[in-house]
Amino acid sequence: MASPIKKRLADLLDYDLFMPRELSWLSFNARVLQEAADESVPVIERLRYLGIFSNNSDEFFRVRVAEVRRLISVSSGDNKQQSKDLLSAIQKRVVELQKEFDRIYREIMRALAAQKIYLVNEEQLDERQVAFVQSYFASTVLPELEPILLRDGQAIPALTDESIYLAVDIKSGENYHSAVVGVPTDRLARFVQIPRKKGKGGTVYIVLDNIMRLCLAQMFRGVIPIDSAQAYCFKFSRDAELAIDTGITQSLIDKMALSLKQRLKADTVRMVYDGKMPQRLLDYLCNRFGFGKYDSLISGGRYHNSKDFMSFPNVGRRHLEFKPLPPIRIQRLDEHACIFDSIREKDIFLYYPYHPFDYAIDLLKTAALDPQVTKIKICLYRVARDSRVIDALVNAVQNGKQVLAVVELAARFDEQANINWAQRLTDCGIQVIFGIPGLKVHSKLLLIERRDGHASRYYSHIGTGNFNEKTARSYTDFSLITYDQNVGKDVHSVFEFLQFNYQRPSYRLLMVAPHSARSGLMDMIEREIANARAGYRAAMTLKCNNLVDKDLVLKLYEASQAGVEVRLIVRGMCSLLPGVKEISENIQAISIVDRYLEHTRAYVFYNRGEPRYLIGSADLMTRNLDYRVEVLCPIFDKDAQRIIQDTLDQQWHDNVRARVLDQNQLNRMVPSKKKATKIRSQESIHRYLATGKLPRYPKSRMHDPAKRRRKKAH
Repeated sequence: MASPIKKRLADLLDYDLFMPRELSWLSFNARVLQEAADESVPVIERLRYLGIFSNNSDEFFRVRVAEVRRLISVSSGDNKQQSKDLLSAIQKRVVELQKEFDRIYREIMRALAAQKIYLVNEEQLDERQVAFVQSYFASTVLPELEPILLRDGQAIPALTDESIYLAVDIKSGENYHSAVVGVPTDRLARFVQIPRKKGKGGTVYIVLDNIMRLCLAQMFRGVIPIDSAQAYCFKFSRDAELAIDTGITQSLIDKMALSLKQRLKADTVRMVYDGKMPQRLLDYLCNRFGFGKYDSLISGGRYHNSKDFMSFPNVGRRHLEFKPLPPIRIQRLDEHACIFDSIREKDIFLYYPYHPFDYAIDLLKTAALDPQVTKIKICLYRVARDSRVIDALVNAVQNGKQVLAVVELAARFDEQANINWAQRLTDCGIQVIFGIPGLKVHSKLLLIERRDGHASRYYSHIGTGNFNEKTARSYTDFSLITYDQNVGKDVHSVFEFLQFNYQRPSYRLLMVAPHSARSGLMDMIEREIANARAGYRAAMTLKCNNLVDKDLVLKLYEASQAGVEVRLIVRGMCSLLPGVKEISENIQAISIVDRYLEHTRAYVFYNRGEPRYLIGSADLMTRNLDYRVEVLCPIFDKDAQRIIQDTLDQQWHDNVRARVLDQNQLNRMVPSKKKATKIRSQESIHRYLATGKLPRYPKSRMHDPAKRRRKKAH
């Protein structure tokens, strides 16, 4: 029989108590836009936040909006109408954010000009600059261009997803001609430095699109008599879902390659265009490219693919960018002659990017050389373009080790790169497998088998982030490297499952999706609920990228009803609505956006004053818990537990870069009391790891033994 709590929740919960994840995702991107608007942020970093916002928006349409459109096409009745309403709400919010983006962009341009950094257009050039730009166009740009004249009845080649194009409106006598030309930002720099005007100081850039606008006549080489010509920027987003037919007898690599080709012809879900484009030209493009009633047409400014702002040139003035936080070395690792000795002595707990990723590379390189190492197994999801991880694995094979690499071909937008890596690894003699059909392998696992004395022993790595030295400099992630043989045996079992998936292994310590991660998390929440109902203090802190699984949200609502204190630190999507009367009054949630992308997943449960700590690859999403191979690992080392607790507490008390997540998605900054210490958690965590000193804030009660006893009866 259902408990009174569950019956009350079933009566009260409805559609309004689950924030649609798409709208919650847009709320996250609005937080990124807040950083771009913040005048306390260095101006070039503000511009780069605009780039991040734009890049996020592209992925949002390719994935989230595409999924809503598919739901509309396959649903009926109330479900179809709900999806239509959601698409309408998305469109409204996207337009609002785009207007805010354009306002902030103009503000940043003024701030850059105040620093004598100028981003000019083709109409702002003097004669000397015009001559330079025309010469650059003829020698560098023109050879890369392939204009397409649009003619009725003539097929249009498929345009590349997320590339930018110029729609050229040509007047020739009484007639108008239309053409499309790609802006070759994949081969040429988007921002080109040009000479400054005579007698003027500063640094001057022009974007590649404006160079092309200035030279439209040269582009068409006299083929069409041109009285006047104007160019308007636009781009497409296509559905990024890959359809892989598992029934075809064909290698997975071939299937994936075919799906990637099909993605180039997938349905368009958005067209962003210059708002000054003549309606005649816009209508013509929409007709030729087959936009339907559920497609998003978004009017914007003159420039698109603002994601290029993420790599806006550094002009050499330090105060215009974030002050670097140097990586913190770990003395005992630097002093040990061999990293394996250090791991046997004590677990290694790393926190990127505060600690250097070099330690993980050193582990792999040492394993590649060490005569006692016999086997290396690793899960590769996303790796850097020039990957030292791959180099170390190749070197290991050359040194006689058995190497197994699980390469996830379906890592979204990295599929082609992973196909190439898989082929290279195979060519070098590494055994490559692709996991299990229907289950994406998202685990961050490394297992090294080594002879210690007369026995074979495991050295295990379990992390929250990829084996990627580039993202390790900008994403926050935990990594545990341990000699615990029970952990090692479990990691070995995961690899056995990935290689021979006809049997389901049992695990000693790890929670592994899709086997035990969901049930394990549910059991831990249920234990806190039981403790609260028995009169004990009960609490949990959950830090993740996304919280959208409805069963987990319901369980957290139930925990709140039972009196469990729930703290959520969620970077992105959060379907749970905190602070709702009679539902989630004991749940508080924040989100942090700062210089580093918060990517850590850590789950802490009070457990009557003997806290349980978990880290791993799994977010609190249905896809992570049911349709991926994910690993959550308990942390037993007291020093590692202390680092997790202290860093989560600093984030919880962040009053500089943390926002309150509430049911209205207002993204208000966490309020700060007048005399409270200012805590910017990413900077305070760096100081803490370097010096051991914590900022002043109310300390966590997670380890308070006085709170283990029953609370006094009311």
